[in-house]
Amino acid sequence: MKRIQLTISGCLGPCDVPNVALIVTGQSMFWLGNLKGTDYQELIDWAVLCKQMSRAMEVPKSLRTHEITAPFIL
Repeated sequence: MKRIQLTISGCLGPCDVPNVALIVTGQSMFWLGNLKGTDYQELIDWAVLCKQMSRAMEVPKSLRTHEITAPFIL
């Protein structure tokens, strides 16, 4: 993994779900919704670990509890 990118944007599509994040790795995409305070730090910690390991690590189970259905096919 050469880089980690964080992009802050407006609505990603599922506007009825607050605090949405889309994680894109070389292998997959994960939509997360209803994120709260400590979830963001865990997301950053995961990204740092991926960078340190030079590969996309498994998304933590605690974040997977926030997984939502993709609003559309990319």
